Amino acid sequence: MNKNNQIYGVDISKGVFDVVNSTGEHFQFKNNVSGFKSFLKILIKEDLVVMEATGYYHYRLAQFLYEKGIKVSVVNPLSVKRFIQMKLSKIKTDKSDAKAICEYASTNEVPLYTARDKSQAEALQILRLIAIYTKQSTALKNKLHGEKVLGKPSKVVYHSLNRSLKVLQNEIKTLESRLTEIVKDDQQKQLTLLKSIPGLGNKTAIMLLVLTHGFTSFEDASQLCCYAGITPTIRASGSSVRGKSRISKIGNPKLRNLLFMCSFTACKHNKACRDIYERIIAKGKSKKLALIAVCNKLLKQAFAVATSGLPYDENYASRLG
Repeated sequence: MNKNNQIYGVDISKGVFDVVNSTGEHFQFKNNVSGFKSFLKILIKEDLVVMEATGYYHYRLAQFLYEKGIKVSVVNPLSVKRFIQMKLSKIKTDKSDAKAICEYASTNEVPLYTARDKSQAEALQILRLIAIYTKQSTALKNKLHGEKVLGKPSKVVYHSLNRSLKVLQNEIKTLESRLTEIVKDDQQKQLTLLKSIPGLGNKTAIMLLVLTHGFTSFEDASQLCCYAGITPTIRASGSSVRGKSRISKIGNPKLRNLLFMCSFTACKHNKACRDIYERIIAKGKSKKLALIAVCNKLLKQAFAVATSGLPYDENYASRLG
């Protein structure tokens, strides 16, 4: 239970944001600086404003309120969704969502938001743009492959695709270079610690630092594994339903893919990862399931190393769950 004067649940979208407080009052403001100032007028410093992490939309409001001295919490949308499902609510509107967020914060402890500085905000922007360019690059590669299969009926199209692909690849390199520069300036120690883990690559280490705000966004390694979407979901009911266990895939797909690639190297050079991989294979389980377990192990090692400030220790790592 959060002890605040008033709790305000906020459902935010591109144009407006709806607000419902602890007493059930409903407000709606424009999602711009003018709307932020209007919202601020009804708040006092003892109030708590809670909103879901919705990519770009929540960021400006959270930053604005934080800088004005208002307590802010940015919660996981999945947690609120499950809370609504537990209540068996059949109403789905912006107002009802804001009310649900308020009720969720009234009955659960929620973490207080810590504003990101300019370099952290830039790193997130770069990461998102790299993801867009990477997706476009993959589409161009697939199109080029199709042109080759067709025998290049239009050389103009083929050369245009090639030029576009090279431009994108150069942009990605430039962005990755800047991202590395930002992380090294702000979090060189943590980056060095993460890279001491056998199998954890430079790109994955950088992404982890940016996405986790230097591992301050998660209370424990289990939350981090959930965020990456590599925790198993069990499908079972009674004695007849025995569905295949799968990973949740609710989380950051780019991080999940990088971890999966790292798992191959970790199986060779990381003793704790190799042990868990061999143990699962020995039980007759699939290689994919074993590699997912390795991803979990890598994340737990990363969390332990980054939060303890100590370099990777093979003996300690083997004891991590």
